[in-house]
Amino acid sequence: MTALTRWHVGPWTTRGTRPGSPFEPGLKRTPDELNFDIVGLSRILGRRQTLPEEMLVRRCQAALRPTDPRPCGIQTLTDPDLARDLAETAERAFTWIAAQAPAGYEFALTDAVELRPLLDLDAPVVAIEAVITLAAAPLPAARLATSHVRRSASGDWYAGDAVCNWSGPHATEAEAIAAVEAAREDLRTQLQAAGREDLAATAPRWAPIPVEPG
Repeated sequence: MTALTRWHVGPWTTRGTRPGSPFEPGLKRTPDELNFDIVGLSRILGRRQTLPEEMLVRRCQAALRPTDPRPCGIQTLTDPDLARDLAETAERAFTWIAAQAPAGYEFALTDAVELRPLLDLDAPVVAIEAVITLAAAPLPAARLATSHVRRSASGDWYAGDAVCNWSGPHATEAEAIAAVEAAREDLRTQLQAAGREDLAATAPRWAPIPVEPG
């Protein structure tokens, strides 16, 4: 498994209903659908499935991902043994996913697989999102300060999140990184101005700016 080079705080799967809760068709996955998503996410992130797991996924595929368009939140496995096997596989898959969390973050399983910043200011690596969360104050530099750097198909470099670019285009990777570094320095200054010197003091331990290979 190659370490994650690009990530986002928040859900990494569609949200699902927990076992025993009423279904919400069109809004949330059923428990079986969510387990299937967890297994699929682990594979996308690089987990190698065993042969029995591959066969299990194929058996579940037809029931949970029919070819006709249906809303999520209604498909279940009628075979209880198959549902149990899928749930156990999803548990192993999530354990593997949790181990891939970048320094300063954790994967949590709620009604989705979510990446959260660890709110530990004494940790060797502090997620910048944790600082922003604990500040609980308007911080104009926050958006760009939390950005990742990536290269577009055109060859230009941008700084942004999983959805939007907040800076760029830049001619080089170094220029894009410099834009985020400047925003982080602005963020430190804004934290000090807000009376949160304790948070500003964590700046030397903020997680490095993620750079997606071009």
